[in-house]
Amino acid sequence: MRRITHTVAVLFLALSSLVLQAKAIAEQWSVPLAGNSFRTQPSPGGRGVERNGKLKLQSSQEVYSVYFHVDRPVELRLKLVGRIETSSNVLCSIDQAENQAVKFSSTIDAKNIDQGFAYTAAKAGYVRLDLQAQLGEGSKDAVELSEILVDSENKDLKLDFVKNNDGNMFYWGRRGPSVHLSYQVPKDVKLQYGYTELTVPEGEDPIGSYYMANGFSEGYFGMQVNSASERRVLFSVWSPFNTDNPKEIPADQQIELLAKGPNTRVGQFGNEGSGGQSFMIYPWKSGQTYRFLTEVKPIDENNTQYTCWFAAKNEDWILVASFRRPKTNTNLRGFHSFLESFDPSHGYISRRCSFGNVWVADTSGKWHACDKAKFSVDPTGGSRHRLDFEGGVDGSQFFLHNCGFFSGAVKAGTMFQLPALESGAPGATPSTPPAIDLNSLPRK
Repeated sequence: MRRITHTVAVLFLALSSLVLQAKAIAEQWSVPLAGNSFRTQPSPGGRGVERNGKLKLQSSQEVYSVYFHVDRPVELRLKLVGRIETSSNVLCSIDQAENQAVKFSSTIDAKNIDQGFAYTAAKAGYVRLDLQAQLGEGSKDAVELSEILVDSENKDLKLDFVKNNDGNMFYWGRRGPSVHLSYQVPKDVKLQYGYTELTVPEGEDPIGSYYMANGFSEGYFGMQVNSASERRVLFSVWSPFNTDNPKEIPADQQIELLAKGPNTRVGQFGNEGSGGQSFMIYPWKSGQTYRFLTEVKPIDENNTQYTCWFAAKNEDWILVASFRRPKTNTNLRGFHSFLESFDPSHGYISRRCSFGNVWVADTSGKWHACDKAKFSVDPTGGSRHRLDFEGGVDGSQFFLHNCGFFSGAVKAGTMFQLPALESGAPGATPSTPPAIDLNSLPRK
């Protein structure tokens, strides 16, 4: 981050304050830092966002970035609200623009910060405000901030951001919006298999990402970035018993493991419903394509079997796991994909993926291409807490994109369709089903 210290900062603040007093403020918004700020330097994470909702700047090496969205070009005035200690300063920079850096200085005693500065947003979109404490060497002082006040003379301006913690929205808002594609499949046909090819572009694979390829009404199957050194292929099935605590599931409603691959780990999951979970630690790479195959078939009137296989583009299939779900009699239904950020500290970083060659097979073994998909977004996006989400068609593939505070916000309910097949033209709807010998798949 480039730093500029304005020698005329005090004069600038004084003059802008006089100008502001001469004009009536049409609107004012309070942007709480607990739900709208992230440590962006030296790396994601940090403990600056505290449980009490305050942002505590304790190191001169850290930069926290605050984001909010404006719906038009507009002149703004921003003010920090909080407390600043002796010998501490806060350096502010908007949209990483060198000529917008302003230094705030404290007085001798700890006091409430009441200084502000003007900023002109040149276009609609997200505004990024970087905050960096400048503490004395060896100082134990800190800067504690609670909110940013944003003033505008434009009464029609609309600001979007995470406004409060209702429903734990500070947590969900920092995670970012989850986006989904629901595939259009043949009606009145019993489906047994779902197949998807998933590609994550290079540079779009931050920690805390879940790229879910094969979703179905009772579970999901995809791949994750769990840490800087660990990646997983994850397959889970919900219990029919509704609880967030897997220990509460009665014995007759627990998910039973029927088989698993040699490198698969199996357990339970909770906090989003509960059920059986399996995963492989697998070093998948961005820029490469991976194949996902899911089978759903009834065992009898009261039990259904769910099996998932995984493979790199030109490699053999690997059995992940096979589960039995009780009190269930169904074939494949609700076939979908989604993209999710599950780590709030990395929720400001863009992630994107493509789903290509999507097919379903009925119980007779006939394959059907999925060339239409309906877009949706979770309440974080649907209620406009975050607007950095989109989906669409890119050549012969569907794509999903979220986080990163870009200007997107595709309308929920939008239907995407792949281009029609035209003499085998590139980017056309797939016409050749996947070449899979279903009878030779590993099942133990």
